[in-house]
Amino acid sequence: MSNPVYIVGLDIGTTKIACFVGEKVENGKIVIRGYGKTESTGVKRGMVFNIEETVNAIRRAVDMASEQSNVDIKTVNVGIAGHHIRSVQHRGVLMRDNPNVEITEEEIDKLRQDVFKLGMTPGEEIIDVIPQEYIVDDEMGIRHPKGMLGSKLEANFHVIIGQVAAARNIVTCIKQAGLEMEHMILEPIASAEAVLGEDEKEAGVALVDIGGGTTDIAIFYDNIIYHTAVIPFGGNVITEDIRQGCSIIKKHAEEIKVKFGSAVASENRDDEVVSIPGIRGREPKEISFKTLASIIQARLSEIFDIVNNEIQKVNSEHKLIAGIVLTGGGAMMKHIQQLAAFKTGLDVRIGYPNEYLANDTAEELASPMYSTGVGLVIEGIARYENAKKHGQFVERNGEKRAYVMDTEEPKHNEEVVTASSSSKEGGLFRRWGQSIITTFAGKFLKDDEIDNENLDN
Repeated sequence: MSNPVYIVGLDIGTTKIACFVGEKVENGKIVIRGYGKTESTGVKRGMVFNIEETVNAIRRAVDMASEQSNVDIKTVNVGIAGHHIRSVQHRGVLMRDNPNVEITEEEIDKLRQDVFKLGMTPGEEIIDVIPQEYIVDDEMGIRHPKGMLGSKLEANFHVIIGQVAAARNIVTCIKQAGLEMEHMILEPIASAEAVLGEDEKEAGVALVDIGGGTTDIAIFYDNIIYHTAVIPFGGNVITEDIRQGCSIIKKHAEEIKVKFGSAVASENRDDEVVSIPGIRGREPKEISFKTLASIIQARLSEIFDIVNNEIQKVNSEHKLIAGIVLTGGGAMMKHIQQLAAFKTGLDVRIGYPNEYLANDTAEELASPMYSTGVGLVIEGIARYENAKKHGQFVERNGEKRAYVMDTEEPKHNEEVVTASSSSKEGGLFRRWGQSIITTFAGKFLKDDEIDNENLDN
């Protein structure tokens, strides 16, 4: 039997930092061998603002996952989000030298790589270029143009853009925690891989991941990602609204939001109340469930209005038959399905990351709050398998090796393997394969550690 292949996902969120060690088993399911979770105090709205606190939290989460899985963790797949993420549409064109020769993979890749050369606003960088469809001699709707004949090759691309500084801070945290970053994955795409079915992606669906600091959106149609967006509001702003509206401390605001909160005020009664302990011997304060729900509903309504605006950018052209799938910690709010359906006019369901998990996985991990972490593992496994299939190699320190993580003394003498990205020209980030967001840490590290020029296919 071959040695097990472990993939590590690290979710650096606003409220929590979670690490997952996963393995794909024979039936195609994912088994989470170990996980760790710590409070995140150095991240706001998906962006690192305190390096030291974030590094310490990463170390604690990784240590817990390592101890539980009995695996030495050296490299991780990391999620990126934040309100700095934006996306645009672009059409690329390649005029071919000989129309009577079949279109090659190299030509397809060159067409995509040329998009990375687009001019960006200072401080921004193209994170990913995702092909939506190809056009050969004005014949549209082509998915795989390799092997076709034609004089002109075109493609519609979904281009994802982010701030250089935000990515650099994440890389710094990973390095200071004693780890290597193999891939940087756009978080809504990772969450989508964990909770969406292929039939939903084909029919048209909007993935809405309500996290602590941001609400991430990924819209799919015909199995292609058509739109991504990040809204700078999440569960934390609701907690702040409760704190101010009810004149209580943040700790109590979070507790009553989680335990008694509701997204629809009319579903609650005025005579249902919760008593909040007074500060330093002061009298307790009573807050009605209906008042609490009114505060929550107001903020969620604002978030869903913005979500609906993002959906309309795509829905006018491609109807989302599968509606909306809500996930993330915010999706656990009572009655949130009803409010989302009312505000958007679409069918809504809650997305749980249990479809791809093995039956013996801890029940706790099937919670929507872990969708991103589980999705990072699923994406990492997909990339490893894709890289293995195509025989990709990466050169480090003059030593060419396959996508195998360096572990000096793996526990149990097990081979710990993780996918590495193959980097080419075109900025800080490079996408590898359909609906896969990747980046390589090389541009942020010293040249003698990783030389991007030595990375080849």
